[in-house]
Amino acid sequence: MRRTKEDAEKTRIAILASAERLFMDRGVAHTSLDQIARDAGVTRGAVYWHFQNKAHLFHEMLNQVRLPPEQLAERLSLGGQSDALQTLFDLCVEIFTSLGDSAQHMRILTILLHRCEFTDELREAEERHYAFVDLFIDLSEQLFASCAARLRPGVTPAHAARTLHSLVVGLMFDWSRRPERYAVNEPVAMLDPLFHGLLCDWRS
Repeated sequence: MRRTKEDAEKTRIAILASAERLFMDRGVAHTSLDQIARDAGVTRGAVYWHFQNKAHLFHEMLNQVRLPPEQLAERLSLGGQSDALQTLFDLCVEIFTSLGDSAQHMRILTILLHRCEFTDELREAEERHYAFVDLFIDLSEQLFASCAARLRPGVTPAHAARTLHSLVVGLMFDWSRRPERYAVNEPVAMLDPLFHGLLCDWRS
């Protein structure tokens, strides 16, 4: 029984690895479960033993990593930081650093941003993605609101949160598309001036 469970887990891992590779090469919409099964060296039945359909497989692939919006939202929701905005800045830098350090994180982010067409069968994954994006914006706005006196004149917490989100998403989008353009310290070089532009007393 133990051997069977170990074999089943190896098969599951092989299927996920093949899905990740083919989604990256062909795109999610243009990859079938049959192609994934052949690439993994298993039967189509083995794929269905572990995954209900392609949407379930895609969802489980995303679950292998904590995507940037999810990581940020999760950490920000914990609260209890002495300097909330410094924590927000550090989290953004940490997320980009982890992307640079993990090839799998970068591949899955690239699939999500560049190789995924959100068809009806992937609606749940799309809703999950945007729910975490909305949560990140809302939590960021709350943090900026709690430090509203530090914002530059004319900058509202909503403006600050959406400006930060635009930079983070834009940087993730371009970095995942052309990673060779970005140096290791690129996030700091871009985020620091943004925080200076939003805050009167930013000293990072």
